[in-house]
Amino acid sequence: MKSKKIRNLPLDKFIDLSLYNKKFGYYMKKNPFGSKGDFITAPNISRLFSEMIAIWTLSFWKSLGSPKHFNLIELGAGNGEMMKILIESFKNFPIFLKGCNLIIHEKSPSLIKIQKKKLKNKKIVWVSKISKIKKIPSIFIANEFFDSIPIKQFEKKQNSWFEKFVNFKGKQNAFFFEKKIDIKKIEKKINFKISENQSFIEYSELGLSYLKKISKIIKKNTGGLLLIDYGYTEKKMKNTLQAISNHKFANILSNIGNVDITHNINFELFKKFTKQMGSLENNLTTQKEFLTKLGIKQRAEIISKNLNFLKKADIYYRLNRLIDEKQMGYLFKVMLIKNKKNRFKLGF
Repeated sequence: MKSKKIRNLPLDKFIDLSLYNKKFGYYMKKNPFGSKGDFITAPNISRLFSEMIAIWTLSFWKSLGSPKHFNLIELGAGNGEMMKILIESFKNFPIFLKGCNLIIHEKSPSLIKIQKKKLKNKKIVWVSKISKIKKIPSIFIANEFFDSIPIKQFEKKQNSWFEKFVNFKGKQNAFFFEKKIDIKKIEKKINFKISENQSFIEYSELGLSYLKKISKIIKKNTGGLLLIDYGYTEKKMKNTLQAISNHKFANILSNIGNVDITHNINFELFKKFTKQMGSLENNLTTQKEFLTKLGIKQRAEIISKNLNFLKKADIYYRLNRLIDEKQMGYLFKVMLIKNKKNRFKLGF
């Protein structure tokens, strides 16, 4: 008889278990952000990043006709740092702040606790489902959100497709294996020909579901999705599955629940997927281009003007991490999904 503890899980189900299991899931039990955590995100590198997002959001709101009531939704707010700086910036624009429903969509109870502690602002609402937000113009911001959603992987071998699975015999004993599948059934389920011109497929079923739901909200109520993440733009998909622990690469199958499992976003896939929904368009650029066009260098000059050398050097060191081509500048891309009628192009 097989032990009840032996489970054969598709890759995405295994990642979900590893990251979001209520008892031992990576995101459910700890704060992974910052120098003491396993990785550091742009809002925690420099407040300049969040200030640029605030400028962009205000400008985009104006492009929507400055609606009196609208939603601003941050998808996966991490330790709440970006939302904190956004609110500080928006206080200079009372009409904007008055009409804004500040919303955070977060899955992790432990991160919600951290966010609530940092954001002692009664105006913020936490939602578990984005379908519950008011049917009014909605601006979505997703900074390193989509890379944390579990993925599936498939490989084509001699005209047959195989899906990657994990044989999971408890937290310390796991290995990869493959199962033959009917790719047409997968494509029917997601309503998208994902295998076209591909020999390897990597995508998130839940990620595409989010894109679909958000796109429908944007189409119906106007608004947009600003998506910032590390990824690539080539048409051919590749294996980008990786685990991170203590700012270094780690083994995905060992120390389950204690490593972050992530992947690079295929922006070409996102582009194609939203394009087929009609009446939406995509703008895509690098993080370097986006932040530079918004004036991050000029902002750094202003705030460092009367500071001593050490403080000035720290501001520019952090700025460099955000926009340098060998650091986050080129690896991170910025995508805007909005209605075709809106000709807004700031940052792109």
